[in-house]
Amino acid sequence: MWQEKDNQLVRDFKFADFNEAFGFMTRVALIAEKMDHHPWWSNVYNEITIKLSTHDAGNVVTDKDRKLAAAIDKI
Repeated sequence: MWQEKDNQLVRDFKFADFNEAFGFMTRVALIAEKMDHHPWWSNVYNEITIKLSTHDAGNVVTDKDRKLAAAIDKI
């Protein structure tokens, strides 16, 4: 579940292995590119953390972030 922390939407994901995590990241990347709204993320083996905020709006959470989070949730 997404949490709002420090003006960001944040969510941690855990997958079976690196291959599954990387596949997820690839799908997120395609959606983010299409929306022209790119996340901050980190990946270590099977764990991914995604943080969303809108830089153009002063690094706060906007509808763009909520829409991207909802799209990620559908993956």
